[in-house]
Amino acid sequence: MAQKPRPTVRRIELGYELRQLRERAGMTLEEVADRQVVKGLYFSKLQKVEKGLTDLGMASSLRALLEHYGVTDQTDVDQLLQIQREASSTDWWTPFRSTMPSGMPRFVGIESAARETWAFHPALVLGLLQTEAYARTLYRLAQPIEETTTEFIKQNVELRLRRKEALTRSEEPLMLRAVLWEPALRYLIGTPDVMREQYEEIARLAELPNVTIQILPLLPPKFRGYLPIHDFSVMHLGDVLPTSVQVDNAWSATSVSDKPREVGRFARKFSSLTASAAPPEDTPAFLQKLTREITT
Repeated sequence: MAQKPRPTVRRIELGYELRQLRERAGMTLEEVADRQVVKGLYFSKLQKVEKGLTDLGMASSLRALLEHYGVTDQTDVDQLLQIQREASSTDWWTPFRSTMPSGMPRFVGIESAARETWAFHPALVLGLLQTEAYARTLYRLAQPIEETTTEFIKQNVELRLRRKEALTRSEEPLMLRAVLWEPALRYLIGTPDVMREQYEEIARLAELPNVTIQILPLLPPKFRGYLPIHDFSVMHLGDVLPTSVQVDNAWSATSVSDKPREVGRFARKFSSLTASAAPPEDTPAFLQKLTREITT
């Protein structure tokens, strides 16, 4: 059974197609915007449309652009109109948008549509692997500094658990390859009970056929690269759409890029990390070791 349409990835798909059609017609963004093919479609908005950051609007606007780009085949027009209709739908994460940091809505939309994700986190357990107790404790620890509300914590914990459902959904579950740094697993979040439950959850998820988890030791015997200071995710959307990379920065903002240079750089970083990390079959024993240590 095919997956249900996902508005964010549909916007990306439509923007990607429009960019290809414009370039094939030999036009620049400036030329299309200056000619006002669509009233009110200025350079900045057209650029956002092509990047999948915003919806084009009415069907008549899309028809006008396609006509300007020389698209006359009705089948092609109808397919793009269908994509536009699905792109204008409401994303499942829309109710959480008010509590998301900058860039997070786009990231969640791409993440939920990704077929495969490569992820690394040097400081904490990766969000897709977190338990409810671990996630809630994280937000509570940050509450005095960030001055967040109880409702903010509730919303963000629920969002994190909803994102995690991608690993166990019945229709094309997300293929996840994750590397966790040993200090992140030893970093005590809350009580030993919270950490024991978290270790058990990582071990449980590692048994899924679509999940591969490796542990990068504190001092890898043969480290083949440098350790990234920020967490990142490389998200593969299939053969047609461009792969994207997400990186968090120190100001609680999430940036997402599909530039080949950036994607390639982080893909190489991930390859270096997986080559230096312990093999996936060692993960359960390592987690059991951590459980024994925190118990005693």
